[in-house]
Amino acid sequence: MRQTKRYKVEKTNSLWQIYKTVPFWKVMKNFIVIQLARYTPFLGMKNWLYKTFLKMKVGDHTAFALMVMPDIMFPEMIQVGQNTIIGYNTTILAHEYLIEEYRLGNVIIGDNVLIGANVTILPGVSIGDEAVVSAQTLVNKDVPPGAFVGGNPMQQITKKEQNGPKDKND
Repeated sequence: MRQTKRYKVEKTNSLWQIYKTVPFWKVMKNFIVIQLARYTPFLGMKNWLYKTFLKMKVGDHTAFALMVMPDIMFPEMIQVGQNTIIGYNTTILAHEYLIEEYRLGNVIIGDNVLIGANVTILPGVSIGDEAVVSAQTLVNKDVPPGAFVGGNPMQQITKKEQNGPKDKND
């Protein structure tokens, strides 16, 4: 189950009230840093940009592919473990702006996780260590460690025990 905190709004939808929830200059700085990181082919530089300017927690040897889009408003709510791959054009959200409320939630991605291309990760989810998320999945709930998940809505395809031991020759 997603862990988000809800904030009610009145009069207009929550997106019209965006700068009551996050400072304009923070969004501008984050936008510039994210755009630089999206296009740079240098993995170490991406991780440095994310850690230094966005205050994201990023583990050693984690790889963000081209065009990955971390949350532009609350990137500091994203944590990615070690030796993880985030696939091309994946979106990692820590916020949702809705009609009568907005929600914030931490996103925690474990160690040795593989996330395929074009995945959308919603706020408040955890993806366990050694999980695999197939391409074009909407991650709308927690993913257990070692699980292989995919689809929209996301479904668990196999568990680590079903995958069997890894053969080093495969």
